[in-house]
Amino acid sequence: MKALQWHGVNEVVVGDVPEPELVNDHDVLLKVRRTTTCGSDLHLLGGYIPFMRRGDVLGHEFLGEVVEVGPEVRRHRLGDRVVVSSFICCGGCWYCRQGLFSACDNTNTNPAITEVAWGQAPGGCFGYSHAMGGFAGSHAEYVRVPFADVGAFRVPDGVSDERALFASDSASTGWMGADLAGVAPGDVVAVWGAGAVGQLAARAAMLLGAERVIVIDRYDYRLRMVEQHVGAETLNYERVDVQGELREASGGRGPDVCIEAVGMEAHSPGPQFAYDQVKQQLRLQTDRPTAVREAIYACRKGGSVFVLGVFGGVVDKFPLGALMNKGLTVRGAQMHGPRYIPMLLDRMERGELVTEHLATHVLPLSDGARGYQMFKDKEDDCLRAVFTP
Repeated sequence: MKALQWHGVNEVVVGDVPEPELVNDHDVLLKVRRTTTCGSDLHLLGGYIPFMRRGDVLGHEFLGEVVEVGPEVRRHRLGDRVVVSSFICCGGCWYCRQGLFSACDNTNTNPAITEVAWGQAPGGCFGYSHAMGGFAGSHAEYVRVPFADVGAFRVPDGVSDERALFASDSASTGWMGADLAGVAPGDVVAVWGAGAVGQLAARAAMLLGAERVIVIDRYDYRLRMVEQHVGAETLNYERVDVQGELREASGGRGPDVCIEAVGMEAHSPGPQFAYDQVKQQLRLQTDRPTAVREAIYACRKGGSVFVLGVFGGVVDKFPLGALMNKGLTVRGAQMHGPRYIPMLLDRMERGELVTEHLATHVLPLSDGARGYQMFKDKEDDCLRAVFTP
């Protein structure tokens, strides 16, 4: 079958790979209907997560049709249209029972890598390097889904593929950020990053009752999408003083909740960007924490900061003094898909959560390399490239 493979730094190729087979009794095989790029994939392409192997199949946000079912699968039948959590979870370990699905103890088949890097191993993830289990990704004609009764969810008939697709990762990640950050009615919420995750975190904050939601980015087309499709306020950080504007919007205090949805390759207009970029490229730090720093400085005393963007290792100039002296709560997580996806599909069916606008470019899988180039370089106002195998 055809699949989009990582062949080296900034090199992806559509090639032939073996079709997947059922491995365990709780697996299903899906014929992929939609699969999308994600900003965290760019860290793999850029070589910032050094556990990729030539030929690895990319992709972790997807929707498909069940074409083969393992003998122990109970919730799915042939022909079901399902959306799948990007993180793989067993449903039975202590972490899964607490709803901390991305921390699953049983699905990362290479735990030693992240045990050394982070002290403990998270769960496995589709198409996201051998540090996350080395699972084949979704940018392919077919994909194997382990623990399908836990991580795959039937899509309601009234929800389109383009809408349901983003429940797989972007919407569940965004909602998790707003939820676990403790967004409450009346809050002022600031979101760094107007990509798909940032937009959906902003929408989640609005649905959770926030009084004002402000999204920060530098690309006008992304900010226009926020205003048109999400209904949040926007700031272009290259044109305004973000810290001053956020104070003005929050009675002089700063936002109650700050959500970072940028990750390890954050940009900034000041000299700290060159500093962070040089140190990252020299591997003196693994990540650029610009947006996290800004969120910590901006957040009101006693407020909450949530890190949604993907980070891989260590950062420089982390404002620990501000965090401690301001009494901030700082949290982060990979997405706990099964905790949120059923609720999100219900909201999508009711029209409360609309995501079709995120799929700005729909391409055949054969154009996967071109799709990633457009996505990376923001060509033709590309927010997400969606592939149809």
